[in-house]
Amino acid sequence: MTGITGTILETVLTTAFAVADPAAEAAGHAGAHGGGHGATSGGALMALIPLLPLFGAVLVGVFACFNEKSKLPAYATVGLLAVAFVLTLITYLGWNGHDPIQVRLWDWIGLEWGSGGVGQTLDAGFAFYFDGLSLLWMLFVTGLATLIGLYASEYMEHDAGLGYCRFFGAFNLFVFSMSCLVMGDNLLMLFLGWEGVGLCSYLLIGYYYKKKAAVDAGMKAFVVNRIGDLGLLIGTLLTFTTFGSLEFTELFATIGHGSTASGAPLDATWQVWAIPLLLMMGAFGKSAQLFFYVWLPDAMEGPTPVSALIHAATMVTAGVYLVARMMPLFVADTQLIALSVVTWGGAITAFWAATIAMAQYDIKRIMGYSTISQLGYMFFGLGVLATTGGVFHVFTHAFFKATLFLSCGAVMHGFAGQLDLRKLSGLWKVPGFKIVVIAMLIGCLNLAGFPFTAGYFSKDMILAEAWVTSDSTIWGSSWAGWLMLLTAGLTAYYTFRVFFRVFVGPVEYHPGDDLHDHADDAHGEDHAHDAGQHGDHHADHFHPHAPKWAINLVLVALAGGSVLAAGLYFVGDHHGWAGDMVHASSAHFDPAHIGDHSAAVAGVGDAVAGGESHAGDAHAGDTHAAHGTILGLDPHKYMYYISAIVGFVGIGVAFVLHFAGRTEAATSRADSLARAMEPVHTWAERKWYVDEFYHFIIVTPLKVISHLFHWFDKLVIDGIVELFGGVPKASSESLSPATQTGVLHDYALRMVAGVAVVLVVVAIVLY
Repeated sequence: MTGITGTILETVLTTAFAVADPAAEAAGHAGAHGGGHGATSGGALMALIPLLPLFGAVLVGVFACFNEKSKLPAYATVGLLAVAFVLTLITYLGWNGHDPIQVRLWDWIGLEWGSGGVGQTLDAGFAFYFDGLSLLWMLFVTGLATLIGLYASEYMEHDAGLGYCRFFGAFNLFVFSMSCLVMGDNLLMLFLGWEGVGLCSYLLIGYYYKKKAAVDAGMKAFVVNRIGDLGLLIGTLLTFTTFGSLEFTELFATIGHGSTASGAPLDATWQVWAIPLLLMMGAFGKSAQLFFYVWLPDAMEGPTPVSALIHAATMVTAGVYLVARMMPLFVADTQLIALSVVTWGGAITAFWAATIAMAQYDIKRIMGYSTISQLGYMFFGLGVLATTGGVFHVFTHAFFKATLFLSCGAVMHGFAGQLDLRKLSGLWKVPGFKIVVIAMLIGCLNLAGFPFTAGYFSKDMILAEAWVTSDSTIWGSSWAGWLMLLTAGLTAYYTFRVFFRVFVGPVEYHPGDDLHDHADDAHGEDHAHDAGQHGDHHADHFHPHAPKWAINLVLVALAGGSVLAAGLYFVGDHHGWAGDMVHASSAHFDPAHIGDHSAAVAGVGDAVAGGESHAGDAHAGDTHAAHGTILGLDPHKYMYYISAIVGFVGIGVAFVLHFAGRTEAATSRADSLARAMEPVHTWAERKWYVDEFYHFIIVTPLKVISHLFHWFDKLVIDGIVELFGGVPKASSESLSPATQTGVLHDYALRMVAGVAVVLVVVAIVLY
């Protein structure tokens, strides 16, 4: 098997390099015609990045055909993804820092129609486009996929065999699809990756296909995402009819000129606000915002590595990527209608999800609602023109939220599927779980915005811009800012509610429903076993299973990445490393020239003029008079302290209610407060009955309509068919007793009579 694998890998890599080199050369010519951006030396390596996970999916399929029952599918996946990450890093290091890298592998869709000088062309190649935005995304997509794949090699080992291959096959296909989404040089390539990640999400959420809740969750995610995807599809088609191209280079050039393909002023068209709103609909669906968020909490039914990679760090940020990528179009509208909707959509979603997370008991679902809330922060940042803050928060969140999810997964893995915070306590003192607890603490500090963590810096950049951006520019931005500041306090509270209840305090634990009687059983999402460790005995002498080297190594790496990400805030020339990456992408624009398309979009700059001056912009004092204030203070200077105080208050409340004086896992001081807040607490625990509301206004009417159509089809349509078929049948049945007597001379007499009738008719006709 190893020899076959090596031969296949060598063939694919050789072919890929052979394809990539001429593609890079072709991209140079394309760049010469599309604004002067040619391919750099990184083009050849760039083409391999999405091909490696695609090859991994094929390779895992080969393993499945041979019924491979070892961890070879996992290690092959991790190895290929590690190479993809290294290639991404090499591409980044070889990039000149400003010109996009473009690679066209082959012509995918090329259509021409019309004549007489009014013909149109739709040209969408299978091509890749690397600028600062896509490079930033691909660095953490490939890096985190490699680490989470290694984590999954241990986490999913209970299912070694066909299930193992099925998991890593879908895992590889997801990374390929995500690469196409982020690296595509046109909206059709982006849409291809968009649909691909949606399909892979469905497959992985429903991985445990014998579990009804998982199957229902996968279907729910698929259906809800299709609704949002319809908006993206219509927006893509409308973009083509308006601007005559779907390629980013040509599209941004046309928008920069402030006109449509026909030469009409862009400001005078309805498309200038309609297209961004349609794209926003797709973004909100994929990133679980506003009305679309209901699918993501249920997606926690999938294996925890899936939750960490797809539903926390990568796929759910695709909507943020779309808005950031298409920022020139969003700011082309002088009224900023779409960005105002993005601002309030993100703010409301962040607050709403935080209130639900406060009342949940499943620690994995709490992290799911936290993801929805943090995605709201990212959209809010883009909406208030803090593109650097929004993008930086995407990057930092990817690391610390993956850390949090995988820490919860390690707990679930070791305690037979137990995730109820009322049945776990004091894991710090449980043998083998110290790395998990430390990683969880680092993740919690970042999520809560503890001072000097990466989450603190990225969230602070966003919050300050709510007041820097005037209410006349983005409607009600300061009011939304207050809502987001309140949400920051709630986030700190529910984050440390989990930490204080589960990871410190009195030692107590109860196994989940996945416990099996046999000590040698496999363990995982559906299986756990008594590992035979010695220590405190709880719940009928259950012994938790401590994570092994793969899980611990990944947690250490992710926790370290979460810490180191804070240093990126102080690196670079444009208010941090993320600012440099945004500055060299389509997300960059000059906010002083909103509505002046040639100035605002041709430079394609960052939304935060002084907003990123947190790092010490020398011009912050000069522009302070033109910016808004918070409590009469400069947001750039004082948001540090305000957000820190809010975070400390949230952590302090969690400490008092869930740690101080607690003697058992099931109860805390918060219980009496919850009873005093009834029925609000129950409403929050039941997720504000949104799912029930959707069921009432959408599912129930559809069921009624479907039953009505069923009966209409059965009674009317089938009735008409049966009528036309029944008349001859009834006639024959009524005549049969009179004509079918069984007497021979009756039949002879009728034959003679029939012949006579025929002769009479013939005689009449002839004479």
